[in-house]
Amino acid sequence: MTGTQPQTRAGFAAIIGAPNAGKSTLVNRLVGAKVSIVTQKVQTTRFPVRGVAIDGQVQVVLVDTPGIFKPRRRLDRAMVKAAWGGAQDADAVVHLVDVQAQIAVASGESTPADKRAVEDVDSIVEGLKGASRKAILALNKIDGVKRDTLLGVADQLFKTDAYDEVFMISAITGSGVDDLKHRLAALMPDGPWLYPQDQTADLPTRLLAAEITREKLYLRVHDELPYAAAVETTAFEERKDGSARIEQTIFVERDGQRAIVLGKGGQTLKWIGQKAREDLGEILGRPVHLFLHVKVAENWQDKRDFYRDTGLEFDV
Repeated sequence: MTGTQPQTRAGFAAIIGAPNAGKSTLVNRLVGAKVSIVTQKVQTTRFPVRGVAIDGQVQVVLVDTPGIFKPRRRLDRAMVKAAWGGAQDADAVVHLVDVQAQIAVASGESTPADKRAVEDVDSIVEGLKGASRKAILALNKIDGVKRDTLLGVADQLFKTDAYDEVFMISAITGSGVDDLKHRLAALMPDGPWLYPQDQTADLPTRLLAAEITREKLYLRVHDELPYAAAVETTAFEERKDGSARIEQTIFVERDGQRAIVLGKGGQTLKWIGQKAREDLGEILGRPVHLFLHVKVAENWQDKRDFYRDTGLEFDV
């Protein structure tokens, strides 16, 4: 007598939202491993990153999209198009909303960033309605917020008719995230798993390495450096002793920005390299020798090669 194999399911879930709503933190929490770049700066996710979450016999491939916002530059337009593309192709869509920003605007005590966040939420709602696509509403950053207040925000957004379910979560602490994960798993179609069980991300190693370094760059110089930097992995060598030798170039737009990244006596660049090397060593499971260079390239955002390497569209 042979036992029947348990039915497996697999599909895609897109996490969309305004910049800094907590999308990357949520994806990392759902997956249980570091997949997406997470900093306090907005618009840090530049292209969809597939994280692979497991819930019993179900594999949920999470598309962590760039923040959806009003585009001003070519890079902005490419990022927003990639975000909507990820949502259109998914089996489920989660709209992550920063509830703290919604409450601040409603109370009249908001910052300009809060107002932009709410405007972006309104834009996403209109986009969902225009695409006739219902989403799961996930109110994030609920820590310390009274339940009645949360219910009020949820009710206001639910009345837009863009959602069919609502979850209240804290991506940072994990509160409510398991419930959301179980719901996403239930929405996935029957079928074989799309990735091996031990794979947590679908991202080329060279690109992952560049994203980790870019994260450390913004963590260290987030006050001085705007979004005028990119990181490219120029060499990745598997060495005979099992270690990896990685060379990367940090591109900035002006000489003054290069000086900021280098720091006095090269100390800032040394810190960035050390932190990136530690993370990469843990993620790759091997010693990493990381060599960083800083180069001024005024128009790097208008170079076709950058968009090709990151999977973004240049002609948008």
